[in-house]
Amino acid sequence: MVENKKIKSGFVALLGRPNVGKSTLMNYLVGQKVAITSSKPQTTRNKISGIYTTDEMQAIFIDTPGIFKPHLDLDNYMDKASLSSLNDVDLILFMVEPEKMGKGDAYIAELLQKTTVPIVLLINKVDQVNPNELLPIIDQYRKLNIFKEFLPVSATQGVGISDLIQVLYQYLPEGPKYYGTDQITDRPEYFMVAELIREQILKFTAEEVPHAAAVWVEQMNKHENNKLQIEATIYVEKNGQKGIIIGKGGKMLKQIGINSRRQVEDLLGEKVNLHLWVKVQHNWRSDPQFLRKIGYNPKDLA
Repeated sequence: MVENKKIKSGFVALLGRPNVGKSTLMNYLVGQKVAITSSKPQTTRNKISGIYTTDEMQAIFIDTPGIFKPHLDLDNYMDKASLSSLNDVDLILFMVEPEKMGKGDAYIAELLQKTTVPIVLLINKVDQVNPNELLPIIDQYRKLNIFKEFLPVSATQGVGISDLIQVLYQYLPEGPKYYGTDQITDRPEYFMVAELIREQILKFTAEEVPHAAAVWVEQMNKHENNKLQIEATIYVEKNGQKGIIIGKGGKMLKQIGINSRRQVEDLLGEKVNLHLWVKVQHNWRSDPQFLRKIGYNPKDLA
């Protein structure tokens, strides 16, 4: 804990189906990228905390992997990471898209029936629909009797964010500042670097490649010629995926490296030499030992 002065402070879980906009909202709130975003679903694999601080309030947002019915050990980890965030938070933000409740949202709503934590429904992407379309959606969710508030928002345009801040202040308890005023995430730098590299893989590759790729930072503690030397390995499951990421004449890997380096330099505020390797680790998403190696908590794989 950083300060003992009482303000409104607490932990806020962001829940929702994959690709609903949770990471985008958290990045908007903290004013800087702390979670990667992509048009592809299941971008977030780990719980990532973003920290929003004012003179009156500190909200620690836990951006969880999107909840879906699991098929692989990695999927099981992602669902458990999402659900475990419900145990020790002060407020839950359940984010949905501006459409009638489908099976995926109903599945999450059923899980939320078991918690006593206050829940707020966030209807995201409202800039894409007519406001009149929101009323029947809200009525459908209201019948579940689990939500304290219903907020239309746009995580990209900032619509409804001031109302959200007021709701946070209303529901968070009094407490100390858990983190320093300038801190925006609790994740170590090497984790953020790996995520930024993975974001570029998501951006430039297609089909099965993005979610078959994992990134592990091997080294980022040496400086040469006033540049931080970072070495990272991209793991994939098949030789064909390795070929796609490397590209003809190494062109794809070079593009991933150039874009990643720019993002990493913005994050760290210094010049970087980024060295990337690609290795095949067959069926790594179903390999608990390998998942532990690249940073997934063993107890969440049990």
